[in-house]
Amino acid sequence: MMLPMFETPFVILVLVGVAGYLLGSIPFGMVVARMMGLGNLRDIGSGNIGATNVLRTGNKLAAFLTLVLDSGKGAIAVLIAAWMFAPDAAQTAGLLAFLGHLFPVWLGFKGGKGVATFLGIILALSFVAGLGACAAWLATAVVFRYSSLAGLVAAATAPIWLYSACAPSAVALAAALAALIWWRHKDNITRLLGGTETKIGKKG
Repeated sequence: MMLPMFETPFVILVLVGVAGYLLGSIPFGMVVARMMGLGNLRDIGSGNIGATNVLRTGNKLAAFLTLVLDSGKGAIAVLIAAWMFAPDAAQTAGLLAFLGHLFPVWLGFKGGKGVATFLGIILALSFVAGLGACAAWLATAVVFRYSSLAGLVAAATAPIWLYSACAPSAVALAAALAALIWWRHKDNITRLLGGTETKIGKKG
């Protein structure tokens, strides 16, 4: 079964979705960068609001905090919904938290690419599968030094990890989110193929 059973009342799912979206739409990268005096992320490197671009400021602590907060908001959205309701609510919260990160209302619906938030969601849905996806990200990043490639590999393998970890009801969600990640990385894919993609740690 690739989808959860729908057990939660529709009105509750809507409220859970709204809460998940609002949590996911918090642009922690921009908040951390400004609090630490690093400037506007839109004017740095790729202009993205995620941890990889924060790292281009040269501040590793800021990048780490952004990574933790961006992944944490996805995980928290799922965990709270799972604790209060049913798996369908948990997946709804994860989906909308992810969309909130990609399309935050506070930034004119121009957000990040979603890898950290995605990994947080997968970890919350299945810790074992999440560890597998994180391991795929880390191994790719260490070998090739491209954060974008690491994110693409982690996203592509997440549905496989979920299925292997006996969490088949989350496979469809993971596949949909992975497709969105690949779409958001279309420019990175072009640069990877052209050999012009920026490697991890290079300052903007």
